Amino acid sequence: MNRRDFLSLTAAVSLVPALARAGAMDYAPGLVTKALENGETVFLDFKASWCSTCAAQERVINALKAENPAYDKAITFIDVDWDQHGKSELAKSLRIPRRSTLVVLKGDKELGRIVAGTSKADIKALMDTALDAASA
Repeated sequence: MNRRDFLSLTAAVSLVPALARAGAMDYAPGLVTKALENGETVFLDFKASWCSTCAAQERVINALKAENPAYDKAITFIDVDWDQHGKSELAKSLRIPRRSTLVVLKGDKELGRIVAGTSKADIKALMDTALDAASA
């Protein structure tokens, strides 16, 4: 292997953890518990593909992530499909009232939540709470 190929391969491999973290993961049973047990700060987005409020929240979240890459680096974002998991044990245990609910968790504590809110300032405040918890 020549030097150029080696450097290209090394660079690509070093990006894998960052790419795996970028964006949101789709919820599966046990994923939240595992992330919390690993000490991660978790940002849950209970959403439905047909929900206009959810789409508005997603646009704000994506814009904030683009403005501050630290969010994606420090916070575990998990999308919870309301149609599939709205009546799940996770939704019941967190008392999620409806789709378009955003929740931040760390350890065994809920650090904040927004229900049906689309304000950039409010969502940024919630994401900043998550970022602060991840840095602690």
